[in-house]
Amino acid sequence: MEKVKAAIIGSGNIGTDLMYKLQRSEFIELTAVLGIDPDSDGLKRAREAGYQTYSNGIKALAENPDLAEIVFDATSAKAHVRHSKILKDLGKMVIDLTPAAKGPFVCPPVNLGENLESENVNMITCGGQATIPIIYAINQVADVTYGEIVATISSLSAGPGTRANIDEFTVTTRKAIEKVGGADCGKAIILLNPADPPILMRDTIYCKVKNVNKEAIQKAIKDMVKKVQEYVPGYNLKQEPLFDSDQVTVFLEVTGAGDYFPSYAGNLDIMTAAAAKVAEDYARYKIEESLYGGIKKERAITNET
Repeated sequence: MEKVKAAIIGSGNIGTDLMYKLQRSEFIELTAVLGIDPDSDGLKRAREAGYQTYSNGIKALAENPDLAEIVFDATSAKAHVRHSKILKDLGKMVIDLTPAAKGPFVCPPVNLGENLESENVNMITCGGQATIPIIYAINQVADVTYGEIVATISSLSAGPGTRANIDEFTVTTRKAIEKVGGADCGKAIILLNPADPPILMRDTIYCKVKNVNKEAIQKAIKDMVKKVQEYVPGYNLKQEPLFDSDQVTVFLEVTGAGDYFPSYAGNLDIMTAAAAKVAEDYARYKIEESLYGGIKKERAITNET
């Protein structure tokens, strides 16, 4: 089967876990992992897996533009601001796993289809990927006036990149709650829990709504959970939604797949799973466009003559 070439910039936790997920892809051919520390565990694992590795970061892609059509940026928000211009000039499709938000926010079960032709898509944040599908689902049937999320993750699952981006996390997630989730007003909070043994990722969603139809809201939530579970199997409702006047409260728990991270790091796993989902759908779209678009064009020319 034809595949679309991809490369990962960033050999830290996110980039390494993403590498393992892409190994299972039917539509993505991972060619290279780019980092800045030649001795990093990520680059070591990438070499052992047979991928090309570089320790000069994005410069390697600029020097070898044929490495990939799709580029995942798993570095930091500040780094992506610089990377985005370089990647745009190279004509790459970029999947941004930082909170830089240089391109449109994308949450696979909500708005992936309308962004398949975007040059640079932003995966929001772990909290955003976990909670925005639910806010969107509720908004479709109940009109959310206020959406607030609290993402609680294990301190051990928050690496240097996550900690460096906490300010961006709150701002980016809030914006996405409104722009993608559809809430009139949003708020985002992240908590790092130092408990030992580490806790699983847990998310609490508070929505104030105009139309309280319990059956419609419950169905919308459960249908959306099933959609997310298609690419994040460990995504589950912790309990039934709670209703109090015009407020709906939803409790989620995310267990990681254990590809590279421990299973408690569902916050990291949901980001890489969502990014892989975006890449696969984009690759499928490009392959089908190339195959069937070419056939349609051929038929049109034949009909004209």
